[in-house]
Amino acid sequence: MNTRKHYKHCFAVAAYGESPYLPLLLHSLTMQSIESRVIICTSTPNRYITKLSAQFGYPVYVRNGAHGLQQDWNFAYEMGAERSELVTIAHQDDLYFPDYTKALLHAFQHFPDMSVFCCRYDTIDGEGNTIDGSSEKVKRILRLRLKDHAHADRTIVKLSALRYGNGIGCPSCTYHTKYCPAPLFRNDYKFVIDWDTLIRLAREPGRFICIEKPLMAYRVHAGAETMRNIENHNREKEEREVFRKLHSAPVTDMLMHFYKKAYGAYQQDPKQ
Repeated sequence: MNTRKHYKHCFAVAAYGESPYLPLLLHSLTMQSIESRVIICTSTPNRYITKLSAQFGYPVYVRNGAHGLQQDWNFAYEMGAERSELVTIAHQDDLYFPDYTKALLHAFQHFPDMSVFCCRYDTIDGEGNTIDGSSEKVKRILRLRLKDHAHADRTIVKLSALRYGNGIGCPSCTYHTKYCPAPLFRNDYKFVIDWDTLIRLAREPGRFICIEKPLMAYRVHAGAETMRNIENHNREKEEREVFRKLHSAPVTDMLMHFYKKAYGAYQQDPKQ
């Protein structure tokens, strides 16, 4: 890749440890129909990441200090923001389909006030097989009002995708640095870090553009951070806290009753 070339968009890969899925992610980024800048950001430098960096030709940027989700994601975002105005924090377990960048840039061309871009996604297991996407179907319902791109700059429209659950898939998001200044993540959550951030961004200037076409795949597997947060009950705790910021206690209890059913999607991976 020509590092001197100007790219409007950057995939900032948040790499941690030695994920067996990282090569698959990097390969999916090489297959984009429109080239983006790609960088690898990590707080756990090792030979594995260095080898993949050399293999794919993507530079590695190392953050000094202990691993932490907020710190690692903010570092990746800031490294990307130094190089491009549109930044996707690519999760190492996921995949991006060839037209992700194409759809993103097309949306940006038509809506330069876009603060957040997101899309529909497929759900895959540890082997790459598509699994039940019922939770994504629910998210699609939550995102219904975002289909009206002409009015997706209104706070009420943006919040409609977030009030009754997080209708926006975190790894599908690209942030416009003009409207989303660093630090991007300003809370201490371990699971709902993106949901709480999107609620804040929904109340600030900028348009949320959602493309209801699967442009990426979100992987669920036994080693995923999501699974750890379910097992230690942190997901339930944090989701309840965010709902309480938006609703009364009785409404929060009702929403949590139905929202916890989505946890079952993580039991479908045969590796668990």
